[in-house]
Parts: sequence; structure tokens; C-alpha cells
Amino acid sequence: MNTEVTIAGVTLKNPVMTASGTFGSGMEYGEFVDLNQLGAVVTKGVANVPWPGNPTPRVAEVYGGMLNAIGLQNPGIDVFLERDIPFLKQYDTKVIVNVCGKTVEDYVDVVERLGDEQGVAMLEINVSCPNVKEGAIAFGQNADALSHITKEIKRHARQPVIMKLSPNVTDITEMAKAAEAAGADALSMINTITGMKIDIHRRKFALANKTGGMSGPAIKPIAVRMVYQAAQAVKIPIIGMGGIANGEDAVEFLLAGATAVSVGAMNFVNPYAAVQVAEGIRHYMEEYHVEKVTDLIGSIS
Repeated sequence: MNTEVTIAGVTLKNPVMTASGTFGSGMEYGEFVDLNQLGAVVTKGVANVPWPGNPTPRVAEVYGGMLNAIGLQNPGIDVFLERDIPFLKQYDTKVIVNVCGKTVEDYVDVVERLGDEQGVAMLEINVSCPNVKEGAIAFGQNADALSHITKEIKRHARQPVIMKLSPNVTDITEMAKAAEAAGADALSMINTITGMKIDIHRRKFALANKTGGMSGPAIKPIAVRMVYQAAQAVKIPIIGMGGIANGEDAVEFLLAGATAVSVGAMNFVNPYAAVQVAEGIRHYMEEYHVEKVTDLIGSIS
């Protein structure tokens, strides 16, 4: 069986990667997971300067998933280049760096710093960040803003660019088309869905930020629907994510049109989840006599 997939000229040994923000930069899970068994490791978001994140509490469990309002806490690009990239280079897996920022210039700064890093295969751009120059509306919630940031990043990037789309929009296909037209090499979707939890006993918000991003199995049907819609609207590859817990979930995304998948919240429940998802895809291929995993992509009828 051939489990290889290719995204923007980059070949992965299998279509399974880790969702940004759920796997650190790989080191945190290294003692549990053989990173060599993954198609790619997607790092936690990296900014041009250290970000402290939001006040606590910033994680809450909900039915079928979790809410988080971490606020993209990260030590910044300097620490990332000194500590995390050398660690990841030890492994035979592709490295995709998630990039975050508050202005277009912030993103470009990180993209340029990563340009000479041979160990970085692709860049994933988190456009769910609030654009501080435009009233804090997320870059990914306005087609013009998404188009602008995509074009600017493509002008400076030396690696293929994946735009990570927000689901908190009226029409996901409009955003997918805008990113593709602006030069994106691939899309990843979906990011978390905005939610809220209230502690009725204390009569307080469960999160200090009041709202947070919901992830986990409960959002999978929404994610599958959006991946399918986007796959019908664009020709560039899609990395599907949102509630994947096992190989069958992953196959569902592949059938809907995703070229690869990312495992997110399930990493918190089961640190072996991503490797088990890859094994589950192989078992499915064996059971249904599928020779190439690429034969599954978009084959829903």
C-alpha cells in the first residue's frame, strides 16, 4: 500500500499530521510518540516576539470537546529557531511551522526568518488572529484582508504557504477562493469554532476571556462539511481537521476532499492518537483493498 501524499510539491510518508497548538513543537510529545511515524509535525504558533497569552482560566471541558483561550502563548521566533528546529531536524518527518501575528508585518517578519531554514518544509499561516490595525477583526473573517495577507506572505515566503481558515464566517467557500486567488499553495481547515461556557454555580464565565475556541469530536460534522464545500470550490490541496479521533474519522475527511488530515484535541486525551490515526487509515485501506491513499481523496459519490 502506498500512503504517500504530496502537498505543494512536498511529499509526506502518510497523510497524518498534528494540529497546531495541540502538540507543542514535538518535543513535548517525543517521549510518547515516535515522530518518525507521522507525515508531518505542525508546530504551535510562532510569533516574531514572545506572546504571554491570555489570563487564566483559559481551558474548559465541554460536551464532546473543549474550549481554549490560550491566546497563542509562545516564546517567539528566536527561541523557536534555537531550541525547537534543531530538535525536529533529528526526525524523518516533515516540519510545518504555524505562524501567527497581529499585523501583516508581524507575519512577514517570521516568514522571512524561516526562509533559510532547510528543516522547514511548509508554513501554515494562522489567519484567525485579530488584525490590530483593522479593529481586531480576524484576518480570516474578511475576504479582502485574507487576500491581502496571503499575497504579502507569498511575496516573502521561500516555502509553500498553507492558509489556515477560520470557520467563523458566513461562507467558507468565499474565503477558500480568496486564499487560492491570492496565491496560497494549500489550505488547512477548520480552526476552532467560537464558543462559550458559563459556570452556573459561581455565575461566572468558565474562561477569563469569556469566549474560546471549541475543538474536539463535536465539531467534526461541521469540519467535514466545510472541507467538502471548499474542495468543490478550489483546486489547491486541503488539510482537513476538526474532531478527528481515529482512522475512520480521518478517512471521512479524505473522502470529502482533504489530501491530508491533522489530529488536534485528541492529542490531549491520548498522546498516541496521531500515530493510531495513521495506523487506522492503513487498516481501512487493507480492509477495502485500496492500493493508494490518494485514491480516497474526494471519492465520495
